[in-house]
Amino acid sequence: MKIICSKSSLLNGVQTVSKAVPNKTTMSILECILVDTRTGEIKLTANDMELGIETVIDGEIIEKGIIALDAKIFLEIVRKLPDNDITIETDNSFKTAITCEKAKFNIIGKSGEDFSFLPEIEKNDCVMLSQFTLKEVIRQTIFAISDNDNNKLMTGELFEISDNTLKVVALDGHRISIRRILLKNSYDYKKVVVPGKTLNEISKILSGDMDKDVNIYFTNKHILFEFDNTIVVSRLIEGEYFRIEQMLSSDYETRVRINKKELLNCIDRATLLVKEGDKKPVIMSVMEGMIQLKMNSTVGSMDEEIDIDKEGKDLMIGFNPKFLIDSLRVIEDEEINLFMVNPKAPCFIRNAEETYIYVILPVNFTTVN
Repeated sequence: MKIICSKSSLLNGVQTVSKAVPNKTTMSILECILVDTRTGEIKLTANDMELGIETVIDGEIIEKGIIALDAKIFLEIVRKLPDNDITIETDNSFKTAITCEKAKFNIIGKSGEDFSFLPEIEKNDCVMLSQFTLKEVIRQTIFAISDNDNNKLMTGELFEISDNTLKVVALDGHRISIRRILLKNSYDYKKVVVPGKTLNEISKILSGDMDKDVNIYFTNKHILFEFDNTIVVSRLIEGEYFRIEQMLSSDYETRVRINKKELLNCIDRATLLVKEGDKKPVIMSVMEGMIQLKMNSTVGSMDEEIDIDKEGKDLMIGFNPKFLIDSLRVIEDEEINLFMVNPKAPCFIRNAEETYIYVILPVNFTTVN
């Protein structure tokens, strides 16, 4: 095989597929990136058996072939070569020469035939949305998934499609993030759980361009995202997702309308007094016309007042400040509504159309005067 391509094109391709190279594996072939030119295009692929990424890059094919190259070495070589055209040439014994200007590396590759190719996904019944929308939906929900493998379903996000609406849900046992998106078209009902790792990696690759679309295809066990010159195939998480509708009560005893930025900045300031690893709640006292926020820790204490519009009862309630900050940071509205029942019941942050709903469980606290 012999190809010539620009450093920028090759580096972008290698960085894209590297996201599917496993950190640890007993199969050394999975630590490689496959370079395949047999179909007349330069195709790069990586696959950790759960997540696979394939991208096509620009370049000239002088001699067709296939080779698997160690991903870490390949990436570092390409990254540190001069900004010029790179030539990659292999022989029958998998010796690979990577040349750019006066720099030349010789490394040993592996047989491309031994590589674990991506599963074949039939591309029918495609769901389409903009790259911008998908990237934003992931950003606005992904923080609420669990990083604990004890409950696999909590490490993924629910994608539920009904007619022309996509609902995305993430939860970790302490909070729930929900986004509802109107799609350009109507589709048959679909309900799958997509691994959080897959969505994190897709979010990094997406350009976020409003004018570019992502095509999504589903099978019983896999989901395929297709955009630009890239394909991402991921195994789905099996199992019945949590019935969240029964958790989304619209009853409330107290409604607070507040400036989002003021609340976010206030909670952010309060966390200055929290040492890493400490679990100190921010305590909110809701009164007529104002909300008082207090933080007490071994470092010190603070309290601050914010003007609000209140409906209903006065209330004192405590929250993990990080959970509030995570939700507030991704809400675009200038003013938000908090709905609360009592100090033991979840707090709901939602807009009138319910295009977003963030549910946060309160925490116990002791009051200090």
